[in-house]
Amino acid sequence: MEQNLKFLAEQYKRELLNHVVPFWEQHSVDRQFGGYLTCLDREGNVFDTDKFIWLQGRQVWMFSKLYNEVERRENWMEIAQIGARFLRKFGHDGSYNWYFSLSREGKPLIYPYNIFSDCFATMAFGQLSKATGDEEYARIARNTFDNILSRIDNPKGKFNKSVSATRSLKGFSLPMILCNLSLEIEHLLPSSLVEETITKCIHEVLEVFYDPASGLIMENVNQDGTLSDTFDGRLLNPGHAMEAMWFIMDLSVRLKRPDLADRAIGILLKTLEYGWDRKFGGIFYFLDRKGCPPQQLEWDQKLWWVHIETMISLIKGYSLTRNSACLEWFEKVHDYTWAHFPDPECGEWYGYLNRRGEVLLSLKGGKWKGCFHVPRGLLNIWKTLEQINMYNDQ
Repeated sequence: MEQNLKFLAEQYKRELLNHVVPFWEQHSVDRQFGGYLTCLDREGNVFDTDKFIWLQGRQVWMFSKLYNEVERRENWMEIAQIGARFLRKFGHDGSYNWYFSLSREGKPLIYPYNIFSDCFATMAFGQLSKATGDEEYARIARNTFDNILSRIDNPKGKFNKSVSATRSLKGFSLPMILCNLSLEIEHLLPSSLVEETITKCIHEVLEVFYDPASGLIMENVNQDGTLSDTFDGRLLNPGHAMEAMWFIMDLSVRLKRPDLADRAIGILLKTLEYGWDRKFGGIFYFLDRKGCPPQQLEWDQKLWWVHIETMISLIKGYSLTRNSACLEWFEKVHDYTWAHFPDPECGEWYGYLNRRGEVLLSLKGGKWKGCFHVPRGLLNIWKTLEQINMYNDQ
């Protein structure tokens, strides 16, 4: 496959700039009330006007990232600023606790129960501060990051539904995202805080949530790191685990620690072997580590973000180590993904397939899917392929 990598780099670049980014430029920007309309059908028509802070922050980040790393297009900066102004005015409670969702006009709908609203607001304002040098954006990112760290041991706070005295599990999602978030806003933080956060997150991901017996990452463990033989304790989310591995690979570069990349690749390949659907192809959404029936009824669906995040990890793994298994799996996941998710007629990608690979929902955006995983993935893969090609040409 290596001889085709130059063609592939162009394929990912073309898909990003010609078919995915234009979809969001044309259909999502709310020029009447600010922010973005993300509930879009196949053709880009709006089917719901609620605004979800995860997706607002992610889109600010994405257009700021494009402006910073692809081309300084004024319309990209304008779109990022439209979202940032809306978030700054309406997105939080005044103390940078970020709501989950708002009405189209910006009125709160759901309280700030979910710490990932804060994470994506931090990403948004951190990346935008790079683009603009605006100290207000930098301040918002720093203050929100401080809030995240203060809630790290109890992310949902008073909104937590579980009785912790009976069963207290901790989730993989937060240490996973902090691996990435700490690098995203490194330019705004004291170096000591960055190092401390990175060290803790690497330990959590590779020691606490990693199960040596299976070679897999657990989605939830007991507070002491032991396994819980329950629905939540047996839950595997292959997409989360494989997305986290490219975060670890980025940290391996940042820390000049190739051993971290080697460990990440081992977990990545093990997870992919476990999560691949040998009958229909593609990667399962949820699995149970003991092979029991998962509680999630959507367990066998094939989702857009799982596949593109996996491809990021595989191509980064190959770029860092030239591990042939990474390239072989990249080709396999690439072929499945491009055969099922892109929509060349209307732009962007489908998000939800059934187990057989048929489109389950034709929407292009909704409550969970927005302008993030597809463009971020295409950008990462394009740039990584370019690096490989430059190395090969030397």
